[in-house]
Amino acid sequence: MTKRIAIYPGSFDPITNGHIDLIKRASKLFDEVIIGITQNSKKFAFLSIEDRISIAGKTLSNVRNIKVMSFNTLLVDFAKAQNAQVILRGLRAVSDFEYEFQLSGMNKHLNPEIETLFMTPAEQYANISSSLVREILSLGGDISHFVPKSVETLLKQRL
Repeated sequence: MTKRIAIYPGSFDPITNGHIDLIKRASKLFDEVIIGITQNSKKFAFLSIEDRISIAGKTLSNVRNIKVMSFNTLLVDFAKAQNAQVILRGLRAVSDFEYEFQLSGMNKHLNPEIETLFMTPAEQYANISSSLVREILSLGGDISHFVPKSVETLLKQRL
């Protein structure tokens, strides 16, 4: 029987409670969930790729069937190299759908063998985004409701 593997890609800069919720729920659906942390050179990263990999691994250490990796290739190529059949994408709001739908169509064109699965966050996490967390932090706000304590500590160290 084929192992059911999903890739959950993103910058995870930083990983939020919304990401963690989605990963934990996905871990119940798949044999393995790979958190694929992108090394997007066109995007300024607040945390280094090493920090993002490390903190994601620590934060999710209690989830037995996840793996944290970075990649800098096309997502479908990364998925194929990891023998993944599914790309997992989170949709926080209707406004996310159009962009995610375009990505899904392009990925399907590039590799018809890989499916995209959309998941919505639990209601309490629907408004959390990494960019909002960074903005709140930079303005001295309280981010403790949006990220785990270990992530909050790391972010404050890097500020």
